[in-house]
Amino acid sequence: MPLFQFKAHDKRSNKEISDTIEAISQVEAIAAIKRQGFLPIEVKEARAKSAKSAAGGAAKNKGSVFGGGVKHAHVTLFTRQLSTLQDAGLPIVQSLQILTDMQRPGRFKQSLGAVTDDVQSGTMLSEAMSRHPKIWDKLYTNLVKAGETAGALDVILRRLAEFREKAERLKKKVIGALIYPVAVMTIAGAILTFIMVFIVPKFEQIFKELGIPLPGITEALIGFSTFMANYWYMIIIGIIIFVVGLKLFRNTEKGGNFIDRVAMKMPVLGNIIKKSSVARFTRTLGTLVTSGVGFLDALDITKSATPNIVVRNAIQAVRDSVKEGETINEPLRRSGVFDDIVVNMIKVGEETGELDKMLIKIADTYDEEVDAAVAAMMALMEPLLIVFMGGAVGFIVIALFMPLIKLIETLGQQAGNGG
Repeated sequence: MPLFQFKAHDKRSNKEISDTIEAISQVEAIAAIKRQGFLPIEVKEARAKSAKSAAGGAAKNKGSVFGGGVKHAHVTLFTRQLSTLQDAGLPIVQSLQILTDMQRPGRFKQSLGAVTDDVQSGTMLSEAMSRHPKIWDKLYTNLVKAGETAGALDVILRRLAEFREKAERLKKKVIGALIYPVAVMTIAGAILTFIMVFIVPKFEQIFKELGIPLPGITEALIGFSTFMANYWYMIIIGIIIFVVGLKLFRNTEKGGNFIDRVAMKMPVLGNIIKKSSVARFTRTLGTLVTSGVGFLDALDITKSATPNIVVRNAIQAVRDSVKEGETINEPLRRSGVFDDIVVNMIKVGEETGELDKMLIKIADTYDEEVDAAVAAMMALMEPLLIVFMGGAVGFIVIALFMPLIKLIETLGQQAGNGG
């Protein structure tokens, strides 16, 4: 007779227990556990577990090599679809099977299939998803767990889908704002490199043949052009070393804190980074608290989901303050990241017992401010790029034509003296 391992909730002692039981099938095992007065949480066939884990690991490895990564938008769409199916009243296993069949072959379909099998075996959805942290992160699984505990999985999934959609829109706005200036700077760099490597050396040859004395600005331009033409690889190596060094420095606690703090103080762009960081923090924390996650746990999850180290340190300070029984607004104020209006709104929410609603309201407000800041940056960036290009090209033109102008003046004087 098959042996089943199970986890169950003991109603009498109010504790979770783990044990094994023999039964003909999983259904019979669950029924037997209930007859003993326990509430089944997870029931799995013991002998099948190791084989299944090995198969799951092989599928996971295969997916990571051949299937590629899973896009954020793909998981968001799945969340929205699962929310709709749950709202329609379909059983969770049937909903997962439908969505698994809809997926294209790849890593996500394999992982979703493994989750479906686990849930069908009696595992909680949140626990099954937590076995695939690269697809469903800690924030996601904790919200699903809160929905399962409260018996409101459809509501939590809908809220989670909305959260992810808004976070995705915010990210796209910031990235979209950077695409135009980066594209323009790349094209401008390519044009200037072509001029320096191919055009300036031709003028240098003309100047040598004519024996024209060169002013300092022209000599500087020719010297830089020669360096670029002969030592271009050193420039590339230097850029690579700088980028790698900056990344390594960013990965350290002090380095990341320094870079993030400097980034938030940059003109225009710093304002966008700061506002988007505040919006992300308040929306994440607000969504968790609204979903019934404990406040300290919500702070831990929010901290792990926050890429900005300055904000992360502020969250840790808030957690320490709350753990000591103090308020959350003072640590936020001391961090220097959160404006007074944000701190005061959080303080009001804390005092009125509506902190979750206040956090979501702040996030909505800052999303709108990020839109306005992005629009302002785009309006400012275009003239700045024009000025930069005009200045660079103007410098090259002046440096190249100054010797020619001097030559023309000399020839004019000689012609006048000869006459």
